[in-house]
Amino acid sequence: MRYLFRLFELLLLVLLVAVTVQNSTVVEFKLFFGHSWQVPLILLLLIFFVAGAVIGLLATFAYSLRVRRELSQLKKELRSRQAASKVVADPSDALAD
Repeated sequence: MRYLFRLFELLLLVLLVAVTVQNSTVVEFKLFFGHSWQVPLILLLLIFFVAGAVIGLLATFAYSLRVRRELSQLKKELRSRQAASKVVADPSDALAD
């Protein structure tokens, strides 16, 4: 299984190198106010891919923090309700239902 995974990684590397060689043409990236930037196409694609991945990770991280905060608040509320009621549940009650 490990050799199959290594073969897959090697194949992926060869494909990425082939794409890189074919997209090494210099393109002009036009910015605002007449500014332009001449850069190889593959570098431009890589920059935008990395920027998109970073933005996606930041959005996911923000959502994860919000969910964790809500979960901790709900756990605190549950603990306070259990402490207030001080009712010990008898496991045999579940069998009676």
